[in-house]
Amino acid sequence: MEFDLEYNSERPAMAIPEYGRHIQKLVNHCIALPDREKRNKMAKAIIEVMGNLQPHLRDVPDFKHKLWDQLFIIADFKLDVDSPYTIPTEEELKEKPEKLPYPKSPSKYRYYGHNMQTMIDVAISWEAGEMKEKLTQSIANHMKKCYLLWNKDSVTDTIIENHLRDLSDSKLVLDIKKHPLIASTKLMQGHKRTQSKSKNQSKNQRKYKRK
Repeated sequence: MEFDLEYNSERPAMAIPEYGRHIQKLVNHCIALPDREKRNKMAKAIIEVMGNLQPHLRDVPDFKHKLWDQLFIIADFKLDVDSPYTIPTEEELKEKPEKLPYPKSPSKYRYYGHNMQTMIDVAISWEAGEMKEKLTQSIANHMKKCYLLWNKDSVTDTIIENHLRDLSDSKLVLDIKKHPLIASTKLMQGHKRTQSKSKNQSKNQRKYKRK
């Protein structure tokens, strides 16, 4: 007795292999049914089986919608049934997404980070006055702290003033003679206290776990 063996390499490719070839055959059979009512009934049954095969999708928003979209993809968009959702098209599936713009970041001074540029942009948008001056002063002190954490050496207020002018396109003016920045030693003392507190908390947590 001879048997005809089927090899996967000789079988047609599947659109979504995760569901297996049996689902693919069921979908192909559903496509071939001449009666629309029977196709609708079988399509719903296939959706139930697909949901059981992919239980992790139940936590995904619009779980049923995703299954119906996958059903039409498996059917190569040749399945004519009544779907409870908008039927996707092959063109929509192949449509390339729009390119995302690169985020704006202070490439010259990466040690300040993207959030610093955001703060500077906000300060630029404020009306001139005492509040804007105080915000500019706070930004400059934070820049100085970031610089010290990166460089570990002393930094002059003039350097921070120049960097702030550069990052703000000369729209934020810092008068360091009138309002000098916080001394480097004080800025780093606050950082060291925070680090020490964090280390103590970690030690206490480890002791608690041992108990």
